[in-house]
Amino acid sequence: MQPRATIFDNLFSQRILRGELPKALNTLTPEQVGLSHSELVELFETQLLSRHLDLQSRELAKNKQSFYTIGSSGHEGNAVQGKVFRHTDMAFLHYRSGALMIQRSKQVAGQTPIYDMLLSFVASSDDPISGGRHKVLGSKPLFIPPQTSTIASHLPKAVGAGYSIPLAKTFNIDTPMPKDSVVICNFGDASANHSTAQGAINAAGWTSYQNIPLPLVFICEDNGIGISTSTPHNWIHANFSQRGGIKYISCNGLDLLDTYQKTLEAEHYARDFHKPVFLHMKTVRLFGHAGSDAEISYRSKAKIEETEANDPIFHSARILIEHNILTPQQIVDLYEHIKQQVSLVAQQVLQRPKLTDIEQVKSSIAPKRLVSNTPVLIDETRRERLFSKEKLPMSKPQNMARLLNWTLCDLLAQHDNIFIAGEDVGQKGGVYGVTKGLCNKFGKKRLINTLLDEQSILGLGIGAAHNGFLPIVEIQFLAYVHNAEDQIRGEAATLPFFSNGQFTNPMVIRIAGLGYQKGFGGHFHNDNSLSVFRDIPGLVIACPSNGRDASEMLRSAVSFAQEQQRVVIFIEPIALYMTKDLHQEGDGLWSFDYTSPRQSQRIEVGDIAQHGTGNELAIISYGNGFYLSSQAAKVLEEQYNIKLRLIDLRWLAPLKEEQLLEAIHGVEHILVVDECRETASFSEQLLTLIYQKKCSSQQVAKLCGEDCFVPLAGAATLGMPSKEQIIQSALKLVNKEQQ
Repeated sequence: MQPRATIFDNLFSQRILRGELPKALNTLTPEQVGLSHSELVELFETQLLSRHLDLQSRELAKNKQSFYTIGSSGHEGNAVQGKVFRHTDMAFLHYRSGALMIQRSKQVAGQTPIYDMLLSFVASSDDPISGGRHKVLGSKPLFIPPQTSTIASHLPKAVGAGYSIPLAKTFNIDTPMPKDSVVICNFGDASANHSTAQGAINAAGWTSYQNIPLPLVFICEDNGIGISTSTPHNWIHANFSQRGGIKYISCNGLDLLDTYQKTLEAEHYARDFHKPVFLHMKTVRLFGHAGSDAEISYRSKAKIEETEANDPIFHSARILIEHNILTPQQIVDLYEHIKQQVSLVAQQVLQRPKLTDIEQVKSSIAPKRLVSNTPVLIDETRRERLFSKEKLPMSKPQNMARLLNWTLCDLLAQHDNIFIAGEDVGQKGGVYGVTKGLCNKFGKKRLINTLLDEQSILGLGIGAAHNGFLPIVEIQFLAYVHNAEDQIRGEAATLPFFSNGQFTNPMVIRIAGLGYQKGFGGHFHNDNSLSVFRDIPGLVIACPSNGRDASEMLRSAVSFAQEQQRVVIFIEPIALYMTKDLHQEGDGLWSFDYTSPRQSQRIEVGDIAQHGTGNELAIISYGNGFYLSSQAAKVLEEQYNIKLRLIDLRWLAPLKEEQLLEAIHGVEHILVVDECRETASFSEQLLTLIYQKKCSSQQVAKLCGEDCFVPLAGAATLGMPSKEQIIQSALKLVNKEQQ
């Protein structure tokens, strides 16, 4: 049996010449909607180009020359959005947006969409967007970040990007998008059911309902089916037509005239009123979900043929013929000409190079410095005013929470493009007071209280970073990351990889977490696992153990995010926020002086800290583990005369292996103390490194948290390393066990 795509191609000319076309869907004329004849022909040409690219991809796939056959067939009506919206209106697209991409490229001179998209199909390293890493729709000059997800995970960052446009105008900062831009974001009806989509659309409505500007157009391309699961009749309209704060507009994506008229309405509303729009565009899906999808296994032949009879290509051909714009023969000739053109280009791209080694593949995970490190000017007069009420406490050593607060204040004063966003970060100052007072100093637009939705919080940061901001977003508790980890893993961290380093979303994600809390237990707030971040390529992970390092590391995190255009995870140990003492109450040994930006001594990303030079024992740890190891070290040195050194990793990724190996060189015994659960903890990586590189005389051991969730109250710390356990493990390792 011939594939349905082949049947369409073989019968296209016959159907056009015989007049076997669908009935008109409305009585609109090109003049009524404001489309000239030449503009209609141009849109139709775009639709044909998109269709032939789909067909060519399937032909190439037969010979294993194309590797991604989810196409745009049936959705070619989105060519209209490629015409109506400006090429500087950032577009977050899904995989059926081929026609939109082609039409938008016509706005910018020198674009070669056929060649570029075919390079992507065959995974050539010449592909201008991903460098052969994936078949994605994207373009730097067209303001289209590449999108790989199929489950609407791009919607939260579309909300963030839209929010950033009026915010940039308020801050008067230069941004990639013009100040009168809108953001567009399209997705399918099946994806609209995903929690990510629901959360993003809710966040847009929540924002708009408060009269906060948000120039954004959601475009739901409703083809009535998700792979093999049908969307209930009228479900999208029922679900989204009455959303608070969002204007709903419906159009028939099969008809260019209706789609153009309604898209113009959506564009004007979003741009003129700075409000979000939900544009519901009815489409059909042709030739199955993908080339490998045997649609006949779940849809009847009659249903398939009924859908194919509503092909938007045939609807467009009917409009052109009915309005005497093109003759049937001219349409056939244009179809065949484009077919030949696409086929010829396909043969050319097959000769282009491919990725051949892993270093090429990895090169865009962490691109080299993209932004010059311009010194930030410090306005001392303004700084004096900002800290006028804190002169007395600033003259004394302070805990980590207070030092982080002052650091954030300095960073906000130094960088006009920084804002802090998260749940309760405004007037309340966060659960632990780390942002206390900053809202009074900088205002609500720089200390943004978000709704309770981690996906939206992260999406706000990712989207705003697309538009020149350097967001510092806060996740209230480490365990809450799991509600939204795909925003970090599948969106933020992958963007440089899939765009060959052209698109980035630099940001710092502050996360309060880890264990040892005495007054707030339970595994939702007392989470001693960082494994969710460990295997994300390119991610930077910071975890300070004390306030002095926390301050300097936060400055470094912000600088690194800006200079290297990277995503930095900044883990703040909750149990150490208010800690002032180390060995006994009142000793003040875990309180530190605050250093101003001018006095700052930057801790470079990856740099470890070594305390002591003893060669008998080295204890490697971080965060709470380092604090406890420091307590244990006093006992080990004074009572057991063990000559030791303490290693504070500070940065968990990237790990500067040579620096760490140098720090433990010549040490007889090495103890790794890791408060995280043993399975998938950083201790695994550390021990593997040491065993691979160590001298034969070195003895190595580890002390980790138990593979158990954290209980409440007094039992909360039972499954994590303690000072006594560190002492016992160290003594056992050096053969000086307690008698």
